Amino acid sequence: MNTAQAQLLRWVLVETSHPGNVGSAARALKTMGFSDLRLISPKISGVAQTPEAIALASGAVDILESSQESSSLESAVQDCPLVLGLTSRDREFGPPAISWQDARPLIEAAVTGNQRVALLFGPERTGLDNHHLSLCTHRVWLDANPLYPSLNLAQAIMVCAFTLREALSKDAGADPFNSNIEPVDYADPAAVAAMLDHWREGLEAIGYLDPANPKKLMPRLQALFARTRLHKEEIDLLRGIAKLMISRK
Repeated sequence: MNTAQAQLLRWVLVETSHPGNVGSAARALKTMGFSDLRLISPKISGVAQTPEAIALASGAVDILESSQESSSLESAVQDCPLVLGLTSRDREFGPPAISWQDARPLIEAAVTGNQRVALLFGPERTGLDNHHLSLCTHRVWLDANPLYPSLNLAQAIMVCAFTLREALSKDAGADPFNSNIEPVDYADPAAVAAMLDHWREGLEAIGYLDPANPKKLMPRLQALFARTRLHKEEIDLLRGIAKLMISRK
């Protein structure tokens, strides 16, 4: 695995509670050669500068110092066509669910196409919620003991980082971007979410969606579009339809 490949992987910790987990995550990432750490709405503001985080980083303080803290998950995934939400909890709706084994080839293909990939890890106690997963292209689970599938946050990150380093290093001598396969120009989940908001407005305008009694229409549409992995040009097409619906109000 080379530096260019590693920089295409973005590690996103959402609403992390414990500073020690942030420090341990930074240590795991540096050990495996990754560095792009994003902290979304941590329970303690400035968590990367806390003494506990620095102590648990144990030599990976540079990863903490370069980490970016933000309140916007949308901004963290905005330029990532592939966004994987790591959670073992089943959901009625949301993006397609795949195993980590099946996720790795998707990551390798994205990296080969010089596309960014985001991996999301949720709060320690509750994991990723439905809003978080709405910004993911896939929900991913690690193949653990079904009687006790819960991993510590830093442990989960280390498992993912180690197996990705192993997968991306198998052709270490090859140029990762020298491929005859044209990369697909997928829309990132933030663009899909904005399109769905536009569609919600359009469906309300034509009377198909009752805002007082929306039922499960929008979650079903969200799940439908998540299964298709929309292209950027398809987002433009769908937003044009929504604009027309609104104009007919």
